[in-house]
Order: sequence, then C-alpha cells, then structure tokens
Amino acid sequence: MTAIWHRDGSGWRLLSPAGFPAEAALHELVEQAPHILPLAGSPRLVVLGKEVLLGGNYADLVAVEPTGRLVVIEIKLAQNAEARRAIIAQILTYAAYLRGLDRAALERDILGSHLVRRGYASLAEAASANDQEGTFDELSFNAALAECLADGRFRLVLVLDDAPAELVRLVGYLEAVADKLIIDLVTVAAYEVAGSQVVVPQRVDPERSALRPSATPVAMSGPQGQFVEGASDFEAEIATSPPDSQPLLQRLTNWAKDLEREGLVKLGTYRGVSGHVTLLPRLLADNVGLVTIGNDRGPYLQFHRSVFERRAPASLARIEQLDDPPKVGKGTKTKLVSEALLAALTEAYREAASGHVYLGQAEQTQ
Repeated sequence: MTAIWHRDGSGWRLLSPAGFPAEAALHELVEQAPHILPLAGSPRLVVLGKEVLLGGNYADLVAVEPTGRLVVIEIKLAQNAEARRAIIAQILTYAAYLRGLDRAALERDILGSHLVRRGYASLAEAASANDQEGTFDELSFNAALAECLADGRFRLVLVLDDAPAELVRLVGYLEAVADKLIIDLVTVAAYEVAGSQVVVPQRVDPERSALRPSATPVAMSGPQGQFVEGASDFEAEIATSPPDSQPLLQRLTNWAKDLEREGLVKLGTYRGVSGHVTLLPRLLADNVGLVTIGNDRGPYLQFHRSVFERRAPASLARIEQLDDPPKVGKGTKTKLVSEALLAALTEAYREAASGHVYLGQAEQTQ
C-alpha cells in the first residue's frame, strides 16, 4: 500500500485509508473514470455496459479497447468474502461464456440494451466516438473484435480496495499459464484530505514464476499507427497540404502550441496506417483531449463530448450557445473553425485544467 502523508498544523502525519462506504461507490468510480486504472499497456477503455448478463450471472462492467479487445471488469471490496477466490471463478466464467460468440450476437443479444442506453448503435460506434486520434478504422476494429471473441483473447480486470495475498498468488499463477489473457489486478485506496477525496489506484504485479514463457502481453493482430510527442510532425505535413488549407492548419497548430505553453496540455502527433495525421492536445491529468485536430484532405476539429461533460461542462454549454455553434457530439467533426470557437475552446481547456486532476496515480483537487 502506498504511504500518503498529510501536513497539518502539528506536522506531517501518515493517513489511513478512509475506504469506500459501499461497493457501489467503487463501481461508480470505475464506470465513470476507467482511465484512472493503471492497466498493462495503458489502453483507453470505453465502458459499454454495467451489470451485463453473461450466462447465468452479471458482470460488473464490460468495456472495449480501441484495438477491439474486449474487457471484463469485476469490482469487490476486500471485506467481501468473494474477494479471495470467487472473484477469479466469476471473471473466468464470464470469459468462457464470451469465447466463441460472434460479434452480431454480442452486440444484439448481450450488449444491445446497454449500447442503446449509452447512445451507441454498435461497439464500433462506441469505439469511434471515443477515438482521440481521429484515425479509427471500423473494418480493422471489427476484424480484431471477431478474433478476440473466437480465440478468447480478453483483458480481465479485477478492482479492489485492497488485494488479499491469496488473490495475488492466484493472479500470478494465471498470468504465468494463460497466454491468451491479459489480467490486471488493481487496488484503489481512498483517502480524505482537507474535505476532498483522494484516490490512489495501483496495479499489483504478482511475483512471476521462473517458468513463465514471456512477460509481454499478447498483442492483437493488425497494423498499428505511430505516436510521437510534440507538434513537429503534424506541422511538417502542412507544407504538403493544399494551399487553401494551410492557413487554417497553421492557425490550429499555433493555437494548440499556445495551450501547451500555458501548461494546459501536452501535444502529441498520431500517424495512422493510412497516413492520416492528427494533432492531439491532451490534458495533463488523464491524457485525453477535448478536441483532436485533423488533416485529412483539409483541416478539421473533432470533438469528444464525454470529456467535455466530465472535465469542462460549463464551457460546453457556452460553446453550444455560440452563433452557428458546432455539433459537440461523440466524435463529431467540423471544418468551420471561427476565432470565437477557438477562444471558447481555450476557456474549456482552462476549465478542465482547474478542476479535479490526477497527479501520478492520485486524484487531488486544486
């Protein structure tokens, strides 16, 4: 357990975890902020449904990675007797049920109602709406998802407030022998600091057996794009773009670099396998962006509504009240970029940076 020290009027003192009032509180935290989970490979999860019926029981959460890998998440408090062995049996039962399903049956029969409640028509639409790079390929995603289901190549995530030693040993054994699964054991400790809740998520790495063939997670098949830090690669592409696109592309790049100079974002450039290049102004706290800047036969802005709703709700309302406002939806795009919109987006990034932030693996309030 990480030691958290707090300085009060009498000096430094070691904090004791305040815990969660009920298991439902930890459920809600993980559902609303899956990005806080420190998972192997740092994938960005899109939650598809909660209390999902898989066979005769209900999985706490089902999610998907941008690669098409399906994710099952089970959540328990350590005081729950099931936190030792039963949680392993539960999550493996869910994985066994999912293995061999076809994508249509998964979307229609298992996740259909959950997707509708979240405003999605399909798993691909859910992944596309949360695509920060702006390079989502539906055909590749569906092919990888089908392969995941056929082979049982899932990610299984166990989330607890504390991990019993017996559970750690079981996970270590499974990691050693189950080469088609990625298993993440995560603890989330909660503290009270000056009236604010601080959460500290940690991935537990069990001792690995010397007989383990490989410590490298099994990769999904299919081509991958390339990510590099900074805006230089994106800016270099401007000169090769149509002349009438270059002024706005440079304006958007300069705007993003201003955000970085102000300390609001960290910039990165993503080049998809098709050559499509995007500039990512990502929040320092949770490595997601309110918008993505794209250059695909001309400049555009792609909006990420879920990030706005979570990090900059007041600015979202102001943007939607602009003259000729853009549609700020799940992955919607606009090629009409006014100075008023850029000013409003700057304020949105400032709002996002001034609220709850995550420092390392701990949440604090500025």
